Amino acid sequence: MRNRIAALIAWSKTHEGKKLIRFTSVSAISTVVSFSTISIVYGTKLVHGEITSTVIGNMVATIPSYYLNRTWTWGKKGRSHFRSEIVPFWSMAFLGTAFSILGATFAKHIVETHQWHHLINTGVVAFANLMSFGVFWILKLKVFNRIFHVDDLAEIDEHLITEEANPTN
Repeated sequence: MRNRIAALIAWSKTHEGKKLIRFTSVSAISTVVSFSTISIVYGTKLVHGEITSTVIGNMVATIPSYYLNRTWTWGKKGRSHFRSEIVPFWSMAFLGTAFSILGATFAKHIVETHQWHHLINTGVVAFANLMSFGVFWILKLKVFNRIFHVDDLAEIDEHLITEEANPTN
């Protein structure tokens, strides 16, 4: 057990380990943003529809997700490249939202079938989005790794050296 923990700690200090931990952290942040947005807009009845609330929540969460993944997870700086970064990222975001709409449709069915309190309905809608997000997460990781790949080994080394010099980042 101790060897496994030591191996996990050693892996977490590698470039790939750091990247996966950061991607997971950004995913957690965007999940909280999406979950909170859905809970607020649907829970306070600003938006009455389960599907519309889900779309709004996912679109709001996509904005910080893009910037955090681009700069923190993959270490990209400067202007975003429209064809190689923005279009693929937002395409995946729209696919993820479309996938979440399936979950929202299921949540809508549950909400309409049962006569529960609106607070419980809000939980059902937010939970359906959370489950949809979880299923779609692995695919996004694989695709985003290709979108924001670092071309040159020297760039990876430069990124790691900069990171080690500024451990607070």
